[in-house]
Amino acid sequence: MSDPLIQPILDAKIPVGRSVAAAFDWMQDQFITAFDGIEAALRSIIGLLGSALQTPHPFLVIAAFAAVTWVLQRRLVPVLIVAVCALFALNQGYWVLTMQTLTLVLASCVVCMGVGVPLGIYAAHHPRFYRALTPILDLMQTLPVFVYLIPVLVLFGLGMVPGLVATVIFAMPAAIRLTELGIRSTPTALSEAATAFGATTSQRILKVELPYAFPQIMAGLNQTIMLSLSMVVIAGLVGAPGLGVSIVRALNTVNAGLGFEAGAVIVAVAIMLDRMLRVEIKR
Repeated sequence: MSDPLIQPILDAKIPVGRSVAAAFDWMQDQFITAFDGIEAALRSIIGLLGSALQTPHPFLVIAAFAAVTWVLQRRLVPVLIVAVCALFALNQGYWVLTMQTLTLVLASCVVCMGVGVPLGIYAAHHPRFYRALTPILDLMQTLPVFVYLIPVLVLFGLGMVPGLVATVIFAMPAAIRLTELGIRSTPTALSEAATAFGATTSQRILKVELPYAFPQIMAGLNQTIMLSLSMVVIAGLVGAPGLGVSIVRALNTVNAGLGFEAGAVIVAVAIMLDRMLRVEIKR
């Protein structure tokens, strides 16, 4: 632009892009060993989950899913829905890809809940920390995925790990927010009663606040799973195996049938996990 009123603003451009690029170059130079260790740890988690899901016969895995659903729900209808959804994935010929996608989803849930729940508990007891954390959580969920996928690819290369890291960045805010909400919603009278009976801070958290916040934490887990499933296509773009690969292939070949087929299996997986982990507790 040649507008004399706008040109000074353009000349004083804030170097956001250069600063971020320099920061990631510095991180790569200074902490490459740490990033290699993180990548190795994540690959180990992915490998263990992948072996547990892909090694047994599909019927054994489906039976395990049904058994877990029965233990959590104690109702026959969710068990039947889970079994039908799993059989649908097998029927469509996407069993291996479905298990690879489940590996990514479960690994991301392990990381998100393992980090998000403690952060949510700490944030509930430290309002200033949560106020400072809120803009970061908003940024994690609103920043386009492809923006932070670029440095993730630089740090971790192609494969399942960058897809997992991108999924964790996108899905973790749900676990933190809902855990913080559940802990903060614990009635003051319950906490005061526990303190009056001599409970320590850790005992109050473990025996009063966490049980009361359990429905919200499970809702956070459910949201984490759904958000992780929404990232399978992004993971497929960076080389992660799974159902996202089929959708990427359908996009490249303009194959509507293949795209809807893989999409239907993803929906079936989402329904299966939702019915399996939808735990309702009556207070």
